[in-house]
Amino acid sequence: MKSSEKIKKATPYLFTAPTLISIFVFSFLPIVYTIYIAFTNYSLNHMNDYHFIGWGNFQAILTGPLKDVFLPVFVWTVVFAVVSAGGTYIIGLIFALVLSNENLRERNIYKSFLIIPWAIPGTISLLTWSGLLNEQYGGINVLLHQLHLISGNIPWMTDPLCARIGIIIVNLWLGFPWMMNVSLAALSAIDDTYYEAAEIDGASKWQQFLKITLPSITTSSLPLLISSFAMNFNNFTVPYLIMGGGPPIKTTQYAGYTDLLAGVGYKFTKSFMRYDYASAFSILVFILIGAISFIQMKKTNAFKEVD
Repeated sequence: MKSSEKIKKATPYLFTAPTLISIFVFSFLPIVYTIYIAFTNYSLNHMNDYHFIGWGNFQAILTGPLKDVFLPVFVWTVVFAVVSAGGTYIIGLIFALVLSNENLRERNIYKSFLIIPWAIPGTISLLTWSGLLNEQYGGINVLLHQLHLISGNIPWMTDPLCARIGIIIVNLWLGFPWMMNVSLAALSAIDDTYYEAAEIDGASKWQQFLKITLPSITTSSLPLLISSFAMNFNNFTVPYLIMGGGPPIKTTQYAGYTDLLAGVGYKFTKSFMRYDYASAFSILVFILIGAISFIQMKKTNAFKEVD
């Protein structure tokens, strides 16, 4: 009896052991190793003089020679994350409001077309957009020429401002279907009696949206906006697969105009073998995402329990 009881007590641990071991090996240990490398001079030539340098890598990034790389990329990353999170939500909400109209008979057909960016694998979409944004033969410039909206070619790949606008457009296209579906679910949960009472009181559609729709979906939307901001803040694939982080910045080799913080960390590792800088960069990105998300949650009460 004692042995069978021990087996019963140990059974939950035996079932969860593979998962816990996997998390420890593939998640916990890499994090610890990254923190360790961030305080050393681990790089391509580190074996010649390997030693601990303490906060040297962080000082180099924040106040040292890499300050001109970190600060502009940080500002651009914040702008990218805010515009992407807010833009996808606004676009998704607009489409959701249209599709939630029961008088729109073809709304299921429209919904099927609008979720195409979400249904197509992201890598395929990004590579397709890379061709569409080509300055010479890309479909966007060709279409604008045929519509007689432009005379020359829009320098999507070479002009910093145009490149950043193009990256944001692509990210909005990729992200709005998810926000649209979330907004549709939130709108369907609103009781119709609220709108009926508002119509009896003579409230306009705009007043109904401000007083009923927007407050009702805010509770469910804010956590999604925060998570969307964090995801876009740590975005890597969109700038890298479309433009490789370019166009290049003449004053530094470590970053391009469309590179986000995650992209700079990747280039430190793969292109320049500066694992020390990459590790320190990764830690800073984690701290920034955590701090900004925590502030947003506290200010918006996004995860506060509601009676």
